[in-house]
Amino acid sequence: MLDYSQEAERYDASRGGEPRAAAAAEGVLGLVPGDARRLLDLACGTGIVTRRLAAARDGLRVTGVDLTDAMVRRAAARIPGAVVRADARRLPFPDGTFDAVTSVWLLHLLPGPAAVRAVVAECARVLRPGGVYVTTVDKAAGHNVGSDIDAVLAARPRSRAVDEAAAVETYAAAHGLLPAGRTRFPGRGQGRSPRRTIADLRRGWFVTLPPGDPRADTFAARLSALPDQDRPRPDPWFTLRAFQKTVGAATRRRTPE
Repeated sequence: MLDYSQEAERYDASRGGEPRAAAAAEGVLGLVPGDARRLLDLACGTGIVTRRLAAARDGLRVTGVDLTDAMVRRAAARIPGAVVRADARRLPFPDGTFDAVTSVWLLHLLPGPAAVRAVVAECARVLRPGGVYVTTVDKAAGHNVGSDIDAVLAARPRSRAVDEAAAVETYAAAHGLLPAGRTRFPGRGQGRSPRRTIADLRRGWFVTLPPGDPRADTFAARLSALPDQDRPRPDPWFTLRAFQKTVGAATRRRTPE
């Protein structure tokens, strides 16, 4: 797992910057109802997408949440007074506060199904009846674009993705969140080159091949043998799913500690 306190400084530049943020915001806003007035952006990171959500519509009040101090500081500089440090599994907001909740590139980072269920439950709790939850699913699969890099990496050890669309849909249904739309958007500027993939491998991007694992050296050698070491392959495509909270859904209140 990457250390996002260390990643904060280089996060935007290493992940497509403003073009990718623009594509993500456009995808999200296509699934957020036009009459939404309060939106919560979970795992807002540096706020590069959150700022675009806030600026896109008059009358839309956006709040960002992130767990990492370094990310919160960067996001707060972009959208002052609108960022909160909190765990997405225990949100500091009353029931039914928001018209929309978004979590872009969050669920795949969680440690297991129980954590994903907890986040989805909290999203349902803070949504008003009729509100919409928008999230990325199947994030890792979005990076497979059929390139020569993907062919090399196909043999690597894998763990089951915790953000599989079918699983997320099941968790959502348990809290009265029913499917309400889907779309895809490109990860602009995130097309991998062999050299960049080797660098990602060395710093722990691939969780089943941690730094120091001898198998990581084997894959690095195979990647280094590919042609055009600095030529980016095609950009990934990410999937967004929307879920609407049914009017009669019971809110499962969090038990106080």
